[in-house]
Amino acid sequence: MFEPRTQNPALAAALIVVATAFIAATTLMAKALGSDAFGPAMNPLQISHGRYVFAFVVISIAVGVFRPQFTPVRWRMHATRTLMGWAGVSLMFASVAFIPLADATAISFLNPVFGMVLAIPLLKESVGPIRWSAAAIALVGAMILLRPTPDSFQPAALLALGAALALGFELIIIKRLAGREAPLQILWINNLLGVGISTVAVLFVWQAPTLTQWAILAGIGVFMAVAQACFVNAMARADASFVAPFSYGTLIFAAVYDGLFYNVIPDAITVLGASIIVAGAVLLAFREAQLQKRKA
Repeated sequence: MFEPRTQNPALAAALIVVATAFIAATTLMAKALGSDAFGPAMNPLQISHGRYVFAFVVISIAVGVFRPQFTPVRWRMHATRTLMGWAGVSLMFASVAFIPLADATAISFLNPVFGMVLAIPLLKESVGPIRWSAAAIALVGAMILLRPTPDSFQPAALLALGAALALGFELIIIKRLAGREAPLQILWINNLLGVGISTVAVLFVWQAPTLTQWAILAGIGVFMAVAQACFVNAMARADASFVAPFSYGTLIFAAVYDGLFYNVIPDAITVLGASIIVAGAVLLAFREAQLQKRKA
């Protein structure tokens, strides 16, 4: 167990907003690497490998500086969590090479919905009508974003849907790890295992990056490490129910970045679908907060 930080909701909100800006930036850079803008288009597996390698370097430096006392490690849980996280990140990076950042980001917000559904068989949780309603609302938004008509259907959107499913499974493992190990220990082990898994995968698709591509890969890793650090510290300083709504700032930053760098302006379908998904996710977060208060 570890000592909780002093509660500071204002700082927590600011940290989450900073985290969302960095997370959206990583998907923007992944999109650039998936194109031929800075050299031959890179495979998503190589992009996720760079993300884990450079994030691991940054977090290892933090471990060396702060020297946290590690507690017994639940390796099986960590391995499962990292495998799902790696799959989610890789699928997300693959999706943004083909569809707008805002669409992919909005679809990825289904991960708490999938996490809720998976918690039924895996954590033996009971799900009431309000949480089922929240899930249904979010899924309606996803169907809108998938544009399921012969003329407008985006097959690549299924990659983002797969990312949300994998990240939802990861959420289940994070719930089981929370409070059992220190945040910095969880981050370090996650990225350590991520380096191992992504290294095996990248052997089959490796290509020599250009100097610019190396710099962007490093940027993805560093930005993700900063985002993770901000997120973990925010969660330590405020209730999850307070923090959750601020995490949807990722969608705003993704839309802004896509507009600035790719001249992609969200259309009415994107705005409608994303709004419905966020509404469902916020309702789910609100219900989770109520349930936690009853347990306290």
